[in-house]
Amino acid sequence: MSPLLDLLLLRWPELLTATWQHIYISLGSVALGALLAVPLGIWLSTREHISRMVLGVVGTIQTIPSLAFFGFVLPILGIGILPAMSVLFLYSLLPILRNTYTGIREVDPALIEAGRGMGMNSRQLLFMVKLPVALPVIMAGIRISTVYIISWTTIAALIGAGGLGDLIWGGMNVYDIWLIVAGTIPAALLALLAGFTLGRLEKTVTPRGLKAGYTSGEGEFNI
Repeated sequence: MSPLLDLLLLRWPELLTATWQHIYISLGSVALGALLAVPLGIWLSTREHISRMVLGVVGTIQTIPSLAFFGFVLPILGIGILPAMSVLFLYSLLPILRNTYTGIREVDPALIEAGRGMGMNSRQLLFMVKLPVALPVIMAGIRISTVYIISWTTIAALIGAGGLGDLIWGGMNVYDIWLIVAGTIPAALLALLAGFTLGRLEKTVTPRGLKAGYTSGEGEFNI
């Protein structure tokens, strides 16, 4: 392991910069995706005929190979962080959108009727009944999306976005296994840390009465 330690000691400023770039690109893309996907999923939950089309389009985006997608936006947006985050933003949408839509749709109708019986209007039902119950499912979608995007951000280095992918691809170009490892390990640790942290947050926001019937790993209710 001495070659790896020597490499880390020699290039630790570059490693820290690449790690920060990786966090900025990946978490920024997921945050932008959540800002769009959560309100859109709530809106689609009452519009089933439109939701099928929108989910189908977003699902189609998810099937495009990442390398091909980055290559497609290159002539349009150039190189750097902007095209990388644009593609990663689109990739982040499906898990969050689908879980938001499903979470809101699967709220127990009895809870909604109880809210109406208490005199709640549609806005109050959304913020006081539907969202609190659906929040664990929404958080599961954000967690899944975050882990995926952290992994895909390594490919964004190919279009000049920076991040840990720079070390990985640089190591592959010069056949330096230790440089590849120096980029791979932090990327894997970031994904594991994000999954663990958001998983704990997911459990924290789960209402106490639902914890017995909610499976964190699947993001679905067991009925």
